[in-house]
Amino acid sequence: MAAAAGLSVANLYYHQPLLGDIGRTFQSSDRALGFIPTVSQVGYALGLLLIVPLGDSLERRRIIVIMSTLVSLALVGVAVAPSLPWMVAASGLAGVTTVVPQLLVPFAANLAPAASRGRVVGTVMSGLLIGILLSRTASGFLGVRFGWRAMFWIAAALRLLLTVVLRLTLPRQPVSASLPYPALLRSLGTLVREEPVLRLHSLLGALTFGGFSAFWATLALHLQAMPQHYGPQVAGLFGVVGVAGAVAAPLAGRYADARGDRRVNALSIGILLMSFAVLGVGGQSLWGLALGVVLLDLGAQANHISNQARVYALRPEARNRLNTVYMVTYFAGGASGAWLGSMAWSHWGWRGVCAVGGAMALAGLVALGVAGSRRP
Repeated sequence: MAAAAGLSVANLYYHQPLLGDIGRTFQSSDRALGFIPTVSQVGYALGLLLIVPLGDSLERRRIIVIMSTLVSLALVGVAVAPSLPWMVAASGLAGVTTVVPQLLVPFAANLAPAASRGRVVGTVMSGLLIGILLSRTASGFLGVRFGWRAMFWIAAALRLLLTVVLRLTLPRQPVSASLPYPALLRSLGTLVREEPVLRLHSLLGALTFGGFSAFWATLALHLQAMPQHYGPQVAGLFGVVGVAGAVAAPLAGRYADARGDRRVNALSIGILLMSFAVLGVGGQSLWGLALGVVLLDLGAQANHISNQARVYALRPEARNRLNTVYMVTYFAGGASGAWLGSMAWSHWGWRGVCAVGGAMALAGLVALGVAGSRRP
């Protein structure tokens, strides 16, 4: 499941190191290119809102196989895109259908005993996070050699192969809540109203992923604008650097199992804030960027796992819907961060991007501090 989650979520990030090449193909401005990562994240948030809750009322393996098939078709649409508007629309459809990882994480949480749920979720999430990071490495490497369209043809073929593997290996899971679809969606609002822990950790996830996305949505453009004019392959290699941060996922899960408090959130968001200070000061060198990326991924991912461990412990019968609320908020924050980062880049350059990311991390620390005096 960890491997499947990583290969699935990678679809959302293949384009990031290739934005410069895509812009040259369609003769588009940096501002227009910013719609590709933004719409991908918005599409993913819509898929989380409309599709993932079905995991509580329908057989999960079947949904996973169906969505895995549909995303392969959306990736073909990206590969054949004749214009930027077409590519933006196809990227949005790929985002809507790339919900398999967020069906797999509650799937794993249901299989795990309560005492080790955080560790199990952290293991699956480490696969997902490594997929996010190495997707940029793979697309940068393949994009340089075969062109950006080839990356999406390869991704579509991998999705079809993964569909077969998932169908043959995943066990069936019983339905946990037989609710009609409208009632299922209405229950999301009930969960938000009744669960203050869900509200807080969703906000923390959105703010930190917003800062994370502001960086990754503009890194390729920043590298291309440097005096050395680094290309997609160099942008992709930063994904390998970021894997060092992804190892925090199982460790954060173990800590959440043992203590269940928010200290790991405070420490993680503090590291994220530090990363943007490093990126702002040292972002004109590859070494400065590399150090910033390690801190960025370490902070963002440790916070994310701690959030999920708290959220999944709330209501076992509603884990898919809890995951929906958390991840919709999370990726809405990511879409906002990608858009704000792109706008900051076009107006104020790299320092503007770092200011956006740092402000979102600081807002997370403020929210955590305000909640501390009235802890649920």
